[in-house]
Amino acid sequence: MEHNISLITTLAAGFGIALILGFAAERMKVPALVGYLAAGILIGPTTPGFVADMHIAAQLSEIGVMLLMFGVGLHFSLDDLMAVKRIAIPGAVVQMVCATLLGMAVAWGWGWTWGHGLLLGLSLSCASTVVLLKALEARGLLDSMNGRIAVGWLVVEDLATVLVLVLLPPLAGVLGGEAQHAGGPQEIWLAIARTLLEVCAFIGLMMIVGRKLIPWLLWHIAATGSRELFTLSIVAAAIGIAFGAAQLFSVSFALGAFFAGMVMRESEFSHRAAEESLPLRDAFSVLFFVSVGMLFQPSILIDKPMQVLAIVAIIMIGKSLAAMALVLALRYPLNTALTVAASLAQIGEFSFILAGLGQALGLMTNEGMSLILAGALFSIALNPLMFSAIEPLRRWVLEKSAVARELERRGDPLAELPVSTERRYLEKQVVLVGYGRVGQRIADALDCQGIPYVVADQNRELVESLRNKGVAAVSGDAAEPSVLIQAHIADAAMLIIASPDPINVYQMVETAIKLNPDIEIVLRTHGETESEKLRKDNLGTVFYGEEELAKGMSTHVLERFSRAAGKT
Repeated sequence: MEHNISLITTLAAGFGIALILGFAAERMKVPALVGYLAAGILIGPTTPGFVADMHIAAQLSEIGVMLLMFGVGLHFSLDDLMAVKRIAIPGAVVQMVCATLLGMAVAWGWGWTWGHGLLLGLSLSCASTVVLLKALEARGLLDSMNGRIAVGWLVVEDLATVLVLVLLPPLAGVLGGEAQHAGGPQEIWLAIARTLLEVCAFIGLMMIVGRKLIPWLLWHIAATGSRELFTLSIVAAAIGIAFGAAQLFSVSFALGAFFAGMVMRESEFSHRAAEESLPLRDAFSVLFFVSVGMLFQPSILIDKPMQVLAIVAIIMIGKSLAAMALVLALRYPLNTALTVAASLAQIGEFSFILAGLGQALGLMTNEGMSLILAGALFSIALNPLMFSAIEPLRRWVLEKSAVARELERRGDPLAELPVSTERRYLEKQVVLVGYGRVGQRIADALDCQGIPYVVADQNRELVESLRNKGVAAVSGDAAEPSVLIQAHIADAAMLIIASPDPINVYQMVETAIKLNPDIEIVLRTHGETESEKLRKDNLGTVFYGEEELAKGMSTHVLERFSRAAGKT
């Protein structure tokens, strides 16, 4: 009895070869994603040997898109975006426009139509959130201010790309693709309006009904105590909502899954949902990248080497320079500009989703798709080198360039206290580094006792907000001596380091003691090893979060029991 096992062979070959090449990529200090794309090339129709079923691979990749976008929505935080909105929103929009124009310019030089060039430019303008998160995590930068700015920037890019995915089908005919709506300009605008109304209806339904119904369902399913039911509910919600959105509201699978994740984030079980769905999301995201690799034509590296080089140059040089110039123009330090530039010097999942939709609409040729894939392969493989070069490049630029030194020294109105600052904030005050959840509570306690303090924080928007409330605050990385000097550390009574970010505590403490040998130092630590080392070096009074929580709870419990024993 013969069986059609093309699904099994596609899964086996895809997972098996992706595992081998992904492992090899990691061993070479290259993101595993490069290995997954290479696995797709090996089992694709353009290379000899086994060829996987393209139709099945395409459907598996759709599931991968849904789960990828579900994960993006699950981790999307509007609060995090608002914290860096003044740099992330204008920066991302202008940078996407610059990258799109560069893509259109080279496409015009190749004789492409303007519609094809527009889609090429848009595909090159959006970086990979997956690649960025892994790069920042590997370097301990994810929770730093620079990391938050880079992630916020990419979130804006993702949202802009989602909007493009919504508008592209009704505009396909105007752009030179396969028209989804026949007729003149009036009919096209009506089609766009109808599409936007359908999207708004879906978003409204999710925000009003979904954000109440889904958390309620999750609560009841979690109450059963069945782990497999909870995992099933997460996957069913992600894929079911994505499919329902496509069928009922003509919304893409990607957008439906993204909002499913956003709504699920409102639930108290959002962290568990992320944890339970992670293995499945990882597995299908691998298949997504494998299926994308199957579309790549290796011959393009030989036939069109200059075009490949132009694509890579736009991704790694054009986008990076545009982003760096924008960050510097917004008066952020050189280090932040270099971090954002390195973060954007690659493309990934959204570029593939956009290019794939373009192919379906007749706006992207096989050659264009292969160029985008080549750009992704090279940029992702070289991206770790970009991050490694940040600090050496910063030091070299500052050493060689007078302009860079001037930019580094230039007056930022938030980097120093106003001339009108009262005297009590300049002598015997507390310098509070970090205004996160811990820092805010310390500040509230100081306010209650009428103790003057100066806040030092890397978040310029936060510093501006504090100043508007009458709080003395300076913007900058307190590991830099100039920031502590501007906070008048030389005359301060105490330095409190309450930053939620991984920072150079030793450099900060060394600067404080050098400028003020009698200053008292209070430190917040982020790990047991760090806590023990700081205490051993006798750098100040050290507080480790979990330890202090355990002490407080233990004290409360013992007091309650001692009272009970006294009563008996």
